[in-house]
Amino acid sequence: MAVIGVLVLVHEWGHFVVARRAGMRVDEFGFGFPPRLFGIKRGETMYSINLIPFGGFVKIYGEDGDDRDKPRSFGSKPISAKLQVIIAGVAMNFLFAVLLLILGNFFGLRVGLFDQEMIASARDKKIQIVEVVSGSPAEKAGLQVLDEIVGFKEKSGEFFYSDPVIVNILTVEEVQKYTAEHVGQTLTLILRRGSGDDGLVDKEVKTRINPPPGEGSMGIAMALTGVVSYPWYEAIWRGAYDGVIIAYNTVYSYGLLFKTLFADGKLIGEVSGPIGIAGITGQAARVGFSYLMQFVALISINLAVLNIAPFPALDGGRAIFIILEKIRRKPIDKRIEGFVNSFGFALLLALMIYVTIKDITKFFMV
Repeated sequence: MAVIGVLVLVHEWGHFVVARRAGMRVDEFGFGFPPRLFGIKRGETMYSINLIPFGGFVKIYGEDGDDRDKPRSFGSKPISAKLQVIIAGVAMNFLFAVLLLILGNFFGLRVGLFDQEMIASARDKKIQIVEVVSGSPAEKAGLQVLDEIVGFKEKSGEFFYSDPVIVNILTVEEVQKYTAEHVGQTLTLILRRGSGDDGLVDKEVKTRINPPPGEGSMGIAMALTGVVSYPWYEAIWRGAYDGVIIAYNTVYSYGLLFKTLFADGKLIGEVSGPIGIAGITGQAARVGFSYLMQFVALISINLAVLNIAPFPALDGGRAIFIILEKIRRKPIDKRIEGFVNSFGFALLLALMIYVTIKDITKFFMV
């Protein structure tokens, strides 16, 4: 939850700073949504903590269309200033992610190693689980994304590999070969979920003789990963490039998600709320700080893309109303705009409650 809080503050800080620079009066900077639990007023702005911890807001004087004749109101400013305030939160989330990626590229990020050059330059190589198929033997056994596969235990109790701590002798091909030779049997995997020998755990997985196409006998996808770092001058452009690539893939994924949802009436993947994100964040933090930076950057870009979507109550939806107002050359009826935004907010809140309940249910079922 702390990570979500930081990202919300980064987002709302963007709105806050740009609104102040545009000469607008900011009445409240809130974390969470009302009702208000407590607040402190500094200058003309109330800084508040609110009951519903699923977001945040910046309340700008006149943003509902009132007091357009007042020089410090949102409505009195030109369309360029309004749009700058609206997209400032999205921009801050993206820039924050790029900053994390720059730092990661400089100090070292764990990435998938797909060519010999990267393999040669990487350090701390590992075979890690990058996907656990829903309903598979791996999921039932408790295998998790980011688990490091160290080796196997034979029935005699001996490690399949002489020294499971030395992970660079293990390859994806060796794991595949071993599982192929023991199809239909129960395998004992040695996994690492923390640092040192204290992080080693054993998991028994019953392999399938005839698994569904593309899933494998255990139902996992693996990758060789390693820590790769670059000089500061290269880390800067690589961080920016990584941010753009992540943003592009996020937009594509959301488009595919909503297309499948509305066309076929089903979700193509798991959707997580704050509790689910908090759980994944905990896993990333246990694996290492570089993972945590990557994950926070990914979530920050997801928030940016989601907020810029042209959906009521989101920044993109508000931007659409501003543009329509400019095209019409007269204000949008406040009742219509208020109803549309309230409806959109209700849908978003219902979605958050739904995914939160799913996260809680999944948490207690594990």
